[in-house]
Amino acid sequence: MKIVVTSPYKSADIQYLLNAIHNTGHVEYQGRNTVKSIKVGDKIWNVKIFKIPHLLNKFVYRYFRKSKAQRSFEYAHKLLEKGFYTPNPIAFAEQRSALFLSESFYISEHLDCQLTFRTLIHEPQYPDRTRILKEFTAFTYNLQESGIHFIDHSPGNTLIVKQKDGSYKFYLVDLNRMSFKPLSYQTRIENFTRLALTEDMLEIIALEYATLCQKAYQDVYNDMLNASHKFQNKRVKLSALKKKFKP
Repeated sequence: MKIVVTSPYKSADIQYLLNAIHNTGHVEYQGRNTVKSIKVGDKIWNVKIFKIPHLLNKFVYRYFRKSKAQRSFEYAHKLLEKGFYTPNPIAFAEQRSALFLSESFYISEHLDCQLTFRTLIHEPQYPDRTRILKEFTAFTYNLQESGIHFIDHSPGNTLIVKQKDGSYKFYLVDLNRMSFKPLSYQTRIENFTRLALTEDMLEIIALEYATLCQKAYQDVYNDMLNASHKFQNKRVKLSALKKKFKP
């Protein structure tokens, strides 16, 4: 097994943990991938167990492309280096054969958070909601200004922690799809489309974003609304297509 760790962690400890990963720990999330929390000493670690890729990707990830686990680990370090937050990366590991990559894992420190961005969608009366949305917009703007395109900018992938002074910190998770380059205005606007914004959220975010990028509010609002409609229509068509060809 290939294991890469962040100092001062040790590969042998990661190997020991992963040997029993399928029979221990608490399942935090179960879907395409699985996230487990495990108590290690006086700390809690999160282990993301990536779905075993299909045959072609087993070969591609073995020789031609970095695995999702490796990208998650490297992108976490890039985010931290650029002054943004994500749960501290501990290690990534890959189970390989001569030809294929099978299992892969990304390990990070567990973060206790009060809410995710999804909470703000489902709880319109959440305390301090408008302030959180404004600070989240500034956070996204600064992320984009730093040349970071967080492609999976969706409701469950931002953890939110309130600070003692009343401000909020935003921690990104599910990091394997990111790019690092200057972003066009259109790409920046489209970066909000996965967030499933309600109408009142869109108004708050568009107003704050317009101020930050020094554009007219109505133009930014219309651009965000149009981008959101296009994204939703695309998802509906894709879903219908998948059902059509589903056995």
